Amino acid sequence: TLGGALYTVLLTFVYIAVMFVVVRPFLKKIGTLYSNKEVINKTFVSFIFLVLIVSAAITEILGIHALFGAFMAGVVMPSNFGFRKVMMEKVEDIALVFFLPLFFAFTGLRTQIGLINTPELWCVCLLLITVAVVGKFGGCAVASRLVGESWKDSFTIGTLMNTRGLMELVALNIGYELGVLPPSIFVILIIMALVTTFMTTPLLNLVEWGFCSLDVPKQVVSYYRYTNYSLENNFLIIR
Repeated sequence: TLGGALYTVLLTFVYIAVMFVVVRPFLKKIGTLYSNKEVINKTFVSFIFLVLIVSAAITEILGIHALFGAFMAGVVMPSNFGFRKVMMEKVEDIALVFFLPLFFAFTGLRTQIGLINTPELWCVCLLLITVAVVGKFGGCAVASRLVGESWKDSFTIGTLMNTRGLMELVALNIGYELGVLPPSIFVILIIMALVTTFMTTPLLNLVEWGFCSLDVPKQVVSYYRYTNYSLENNFLIIR
């Protein structure tokens, strides 16, 4: 209902205010205390994880996805480099080695390629991939060129922005869980995310190779101009 929606929005603003006014200064003091320590104890790491879990649980109770709470917990964490370095050493390994492959495996298990079983659906898949590439690669490349970047840098920015990667998969899984995305559309968008991610390195190499090929004739012309200029100067000196 409209009243329920307004109630959720109001509590969400209260939650954000508490995170920035109360939790953030408290974590800043703790971060300053632990930033100069080479080794931190397990209690401190447990406390940081507790903040993350509680924040995610609160947003889930409020009717917002737990991802938003986890994101807010990351936003209010201390920004000093010492604290981040210590926490990354503690968290990054287990996140990259265990949780990230687990998430990809979970996404793969719910992706049923067999649902795309008609030529029409494959055409829709191809169309979505084309629109995704043109929208991200083309849009970012043109925007970069309009603000004064070279064509090479513009194409490089477009290529790097074109990749969807992990966050796209997170958003798609949330949409699938909420019932917003039908299973067939979910599979098509997963394929789109993977294709646009895997094409990044080959496309970067193609951009690099293409502009290097264009630069070679310019370098040759510049070399001959410099050589002729040097010969003319030497001839004048001899005279």
